[in-house]
Amino acid sequence: MRYQIRHALIQYGAETIIEDTNFEIHDREKIAVVGRNGCGKTTLLKLIAGDIEMSNSSSDESCGIVMQGKQSIGFLKQISFPDTEISVEDEIKKVFSEVFAVRRRMTEIEQSLEFAGDDSDRLLNEYSNLQKQNEALEGDSCEREMEIMFQKFGFNLEDIKRPIGTFSGGQQTKIAFIKLLLSKPDILLLDEPTNHLDLPTIEWLEGYLKNYKNAVVIVSHDRAFLDRVTTVTYEIEYHRITRYAGNYSAFVRQKEEALAKQEKDYEAQQAEIKRLNEWIEKWKNTPTKVTAARSKKKVIEHMVLIEKPRKFDTTTFKAYFSPYQVSYSEVLNVKKLKIGYDRELSEVSFKLMRGERLAIIGENGKGKSTLLKTIMGLIPALGGDFIIGNNVDLGYFDQQYAVVNDEDPNQTVLENFWEMYPKLTNNEVRSTLGAFAFSQEEVEKELGQLSGGERVRLALCKMFYTRPNLLILDEPTNHMDILGKESLEQMLKTYTGTVLFVSHDRYFIDQIATGILDFTDKGVIQYNCTYKEYLEERTKKEAYVASKNGNAKSSGTGNASAQKSDTDPNGLGTPTTPAPVKNPGKNRAGMERKIQKLNEQLQANDEHIDELKEQLADPELSSDYEKLMEIQKEIEAAESLSEDLLNQILETEEELEQQA
Repeated sequence: MRYQIRHALIQYGAETIIEDTNFEIHDREKIAVVGRNGCGKTTLLKLIAGDIEMSNSSSDESCGIVMQGKQSIGFLKQISFPDTEISVEDEIKKVFSEVFAVRRRMTEIEQSLEFAGDDSDRLLNEYSNLQKQNEALEGDSCEREMEIMFQKFGFNLEDIKRPIGTFSGGQQTKIAFIKLLLSKPDILLLDEPTNHLDLPTIEWLEGYLKNYKNAVVIVSHDRAFLDRVTTVTYEIEYHRITRYAGNYSAFVRQKEEALAKQEKDYEAQQAEIKRLNEWIEKWKNTPTKVTAARSKKKVIEHMVLIEKPRKFDTTTFKAYFSPYQVSYSEVLNVKKLKIGYDRELSEVSFKLMRGERLAIIGENGKGKSTLLKTIMGLIPALGGDFIIGNNVDLGYFDQQYAVVNDEDPNQTVLENFWEMYPKLTNNEVRSTLGAFAFSQEEVEKELGQLSGGERVRLALCKMFYTRPNLLILDEPTNHMDILGKESLEQMLKTYTGTVLFVSHDRYFIDQIATGILDFTDKGVIQYNCTYKEYLEERTKKEAYVASKNGNAKSSGTGNASAQKSDTDPNGLGTPTTPAPVKNPGKNRAGMERKIQKLNEQLQANDEHIDELKEQLADPELSSDYEKLMEIQKEIEAAESLSEDLLNQILETEEELEQQA
């Protein structure tokens, strides 16, 4: 066990945030901390980081924090670089100060050995120890890792020489995040790490954290991210914290099952108590039953009472609405639309039909939000055109404006909404706001007091009240907690109009989208399929390309790879899946052949990975960063493939054992 909190109480003034909290971090655990906004998730991270202390009495010996040895804890706090004139490269290299100290000493020894004389044995021994230390610190690869990670976060490599002060606040946050990851603390604390990252970066970060050699604690509302990374989930609810084994989806399932069991056990116990009390009441004055009545009373007194289950904290908005009018079938037709500000970012062509929900995805900086602003007429097109269909009423949500705008911070929620719709009665305004979880008291809150999630709800409420039939949404789930996201998902699923939206929330996209508009390096591509189908198609393409490249390299020519792809288009990369077997008892030999074939594929793929890693370490490629990035992508695809092959081998072996 790396770290343990025992029976912690945290209070701000008279307000209790969390109480009787027990929290543990083991070995390489990847831990999710979930709960409603304001429940104390970030407070828990601050406690682990040592930024705040427990509120328990100093005389309470049952509480405390225990660490196994000295654990380094990394937490991305408020960004403040002391020297904004320093280059990004020099700032990040501060993380590797120990590596550079080792290198300097090794250089000093190399220069001294020629004149060392009798001292040479001691210097050689020290040099050997320094080599081992450098290897343990991964010193030979630290600069390459820094450069690859810098690019993975969406920067151009040449920007690493720029002064930190020339980057925006959001970019500086990313630079601080890169420093934190490269420092590789024993316990890594991440608070909403996927905020403002594009999908390719999020997917890379998932792989990095899954393979991270130490422990990670994550606070996030990104359900897909938690499902792919975490192995343990802690939930904070009603000031208490509960540990569940597994990722977010496993936690939801276990919680529902536990609640159902507790309700059943509670009802059964209450029924038994009622039965015993009725028996006692009936026979307590009968002389021959007095002893039995006392005995049954003792049974009740000695019962371990089951607590009445507390329902999930599901307080959120539940608003449903239908468009004021029905649009024509073709809602939007975009033809070679060139988008951008001072330069063209992308050229876009697509059609949007009535009832479709089209998700816009891709890397940052390609023009996803710019496309929405162009359609809304907020910025001019640089070329091409688009046609909005007949009877189309637009509703536009810009999450950036929703959270940060120039509205009067002293104005109440009620006043703000009423100002936009002055003809409504007081009851109508309160009823509309109530549907978005603004209760009787909350409508009197001033705008300056609202959280980011509350501001988003108010902006959505004002937009939805017009009952548009085309929703144009830019990151609508940012700043929302998980229950808020689920409410919006349900709302949009029942919506009969059309939706065009930008989002980095893959779970949300998977629940909502009927089509995908993908902004890529090779252009903007429209897919008329669900997000799950899009991912399956993309995975097949990536595996095919990776295996084809691998076969071409191992054979020395492209012809062998091309010939192999006629029968096995995925080459090394794709496990073969034989036809379903109707009578497993008669197919042991077939299953054994399948295992042998999968093992051969796994061995070949592992050899291919080793070859790629040798290429990655080639000194001649040390400055060819584009090639290094390409090799790294091939390694990631091949490693994913090895995992898939291994899973198939294990499943087939288990099936074979069942037939034994």
